[in-house]
Amino acid sequence: MGSVKSAGLSLLLLSFLIYVAESYPNIELSNMGCEECTLRKNSVFSRDRPVYQCMGCCFSRAYPTPLKAMKTMTIPKNITSEATCCVAKHSYEIEVAGIRVRNHTDCHCSTCYFHKI
Repeated sequence: MGSVKSAGLSLLLLSFLIYVAESYPNIELSNMGCEECTLRKNSVFSRDRPVYQCMGCCFSRAYPTPLKAMKTMTIPKNITSEATCCVAKHSYEIEVAGIRVRNHTDCHCSTCYFHKI
């Protein structure tokens, strides 16, 4: 009788765990909190007319440096990283309150030109 109760309890626990796993949203956690690279209205500079700028996340990854590549480095590093940034494909300058600002018209993920400190 005791083994039947424990088997029933185990089956109940297993079905509950399967239910929780199935109901959990199927999302990729690597980019959580960072939206896709797109044009967004810049609220600071959009006073007289809308100013759009590229914002969002792109590809980045880190991996162990291959031994062949590490031998060619002046300062060997164990980890190598690659990244692309959300940059403007096309833009033009406008003036907002005496300040020259770039109004972006199209965005894509490409080489990172500037890095924030």
